Amino acid sequence: MSLSQTYPALSDLKARARRRIPYFVWEYLDSATGAETITARNRAALDQVLFRSSILHGEMVPDLSTRFLGRAYPVPFGIAPFGMSGLIWPGAERLLAGHGAAAGVPYTLSTVATQTPDALAGVIGDQGWFQMYPPRDMDIRADMLRRAREAGFHTLVLTVDVPAASRRERQTRGGLVQPPKLTPRLAMQVARCPVWAAGMRKTGLPRMRLMDSYAPEAQGTLPSTAHVGYLLRTSPDWAYLADLRAAWDGSLIVKGVLDAGDAARLGDEGVDAIWVSNHAGRQFDGAPASISALPAIRAATHLPVIFDSGIEGGLDILRALALGADFVMLGRAWHYALGALGRAGPAHLHDMLAQDMVANMAQIGAVSLADLPGRVV
Repeated sequence: MSLSQTYPALSDLKARARRRIPYFVWEYLDSATGAETITARNRAALDQVLFRSSILHGEMVPDLSTRFLGRAYPVPFGIAPFGMSGLIWPGAERLLAGHGAAAGVPYTLSTVATQTPDALAGVIGDQGWFQMYPPRDMDIRADMLRRAREAGFHTLVLTVDVPAASRRERQTRGGLVQPPKLTPRLAMQVARCPVWAAGMRKTGLPRMRLMDSYAPEAQGTLPSTAHVGYLLRTSPDWAYLADLRAAWDGSLIVKGVLDAGDAARLGDEGVDAIWVSNHAGRQFDGAPASISALPAIRAATHLPVIFDSGIEGGLDILRALALGADFVMLGRAWHYALGALGRAGPAHLHDMLAQDMVANMAQIGAVSLADLPGRVV
């Protein structure tokens, strides 16, 4: 049977990934923070966005292509940053970056990934975005920007919704510490996942290599949900943003926006795009659903808008685009795909999302993405 027949939905990939990666890794990947009410809130709010069905359009071939920040893309979705990506699946960053380059969609490397920008220089093609947790030390920041630029990353994403380490209770109970250490309890979980374990023997236990290069000995006294990045970074203010804008000559995106008032001001600060996100519930359980915040932000800014948080299929991508997003990014989904299928996972997920979008666009008579807002109930 083909992958499309065996794993036709993200839920199928998620179920298989849970069986193939150790429990403590799963709890890191799948968890949010607090009581995780925001996860349900994201889902419920997306489900409330409905479309009017439309008939008698004859044969249709919906067009998924779009332009974003001056670049053409075959689909309106890409790969969001994910901290410690290489913990989820061995070599995750290289596999996802390679897929982004091959498929012509953006791949975003996290500051706290297990690979450095330099290590992916030959893999990202022309699709590299670099996500920054802002360093306090200006020399470190300048060096990070230099390394990203020289490695071929052309777009910078400043994440602004992490002023402090979140608690992530499920992750804590799962036993993950930073840097990862195989206690007897965790070693037993690893032993039940032979493919994951074999891959890790080749790549080595993952570490935040970019952060380690600036503070190699600093991790020993941190709480389990924090990491070396918290010793190096600051919570930025508007002056920091202005200084960063002056230091980076490529596109600059601000990620983690939920307030329309903030969105309006960002347009005056030289930002190129706004990323609407509640960090998929991993930072603040009291935040609104991202999709609920999107329409007001769209109305408040002329800037292009990216959306994430809670996306589980092509229909959800259409919902975000219909309410004002210009582009959609997914994080966990790509890692569920890696956990389920390894190297074959990203291409399968990409195809699944695109097919789902096409099928649903046909139901509502949308030939292009520009038709979507007019079909919302």
